[in-house]
Amino acid sequence: MMVAVPGAGNAAPPDEGNNKTLREKLEAAAKGHVEAQAALDKSRKRQLAFKIEVQQLDLRLKTLQVQVGAVAAESYRFGRLSAVATLLNSVTPEDFLRRAADLDLMAQRDGTALRDLTRTFEESERAKAALDAEVREAAKQVKVMALRKKDAERALASVGGRPAGGYINPNSPLAKPAPRNADGDWPKESCTIDDPTTGGCITPRTLHAMKEAKAAGFKRYVYCHRSGGDGEHPKGRACDFAAATGGFENRSATGGDKTYGDNLASFFIKNAGRLGILYVIWYRQIWMPGTGWRSYSGGGSPAADHTNHVHLSML
Repeated sequence: MMVAVPGAGNAAPPDEGNNKTLREKLEAAAKGHVEAQAALDKSRKRQLAFKIEVQQLDLRLKTLQVQVGAVAAESYRFGRLSAVATLLNSVTPEDFLRRAADLDLMAQRDGTALRDLTRTFEESERAKAALDAEVREAAKQVKVMALRKKDAERALASVGGRPAGGYINPNSPLAKPAPRNADGDWPKESCTIDDPTTGGCITPRTLHAMKEAKAAGFKRYVYCHRSGGDGEHPKGRACDFAAATGGFENRSATGGDKTYGDNLASFFIKNAGRLGILYVIWYRQIWMPGTGWRSYSGGGSPAADHTNHVHLSML
């Protein structure tokens, strides 16, 4: 899919530096935020469903209350002996049978109305309790997201971490969504797919992100799996996208190469929820869900500061 073009610039992946603790903290914070966001979205959908159910049940309760009210008023007017009096006042046996049948139908109708009212009231109470529980669940996930944001900010404090105005292109194309589970969660994936950029392996979701980037026009050199080190590369969940047409050059991107990197980073950010992206690093800045763009200092070199390539980490 993406192969190295012969040349010294493509010979080796960039040395991004080694900060295992930072990467682990960033991964935990980003994953925690994504999971909390997914739980919040599910809770809000359930809230909407329960709200609609409560509204429908309330309308039915009002109708049934009117019917039961009529039954109560009728019983009050005629009293409990009215049925016996009705039968005793029959003129003929045929009249007696007709009146008995009418009374039986009235009893069935009244009993049904009372049972419907009781059942609907119980269903309404259950739906309202479920709605209240979802409201509490949503509030809980909002707090979790805030905590994960603070975790990310604390972790990034050692490498800058200040809010930054990273490039965003509103006209970035939409990517085809990566497969999800039936409940909307991301499936757990391991390094099971042959990496077309190296001799190693990557996850299916990482391969999908690469294909979507290529389909969007980002076809410059890419390097994904690494056998050693830490972070997401050895797990097959990270790729480095060269900014220059010649590959990983030992200089910061400028001009058209900088624009290429800007647009690629923006493409990944716009499609983070569609592709399952953990974070993006580009040009001394890092983007994470929940924090947005933050300043990032990797050590001074173009590779460590990510000024010659876009780093992509996947869930």
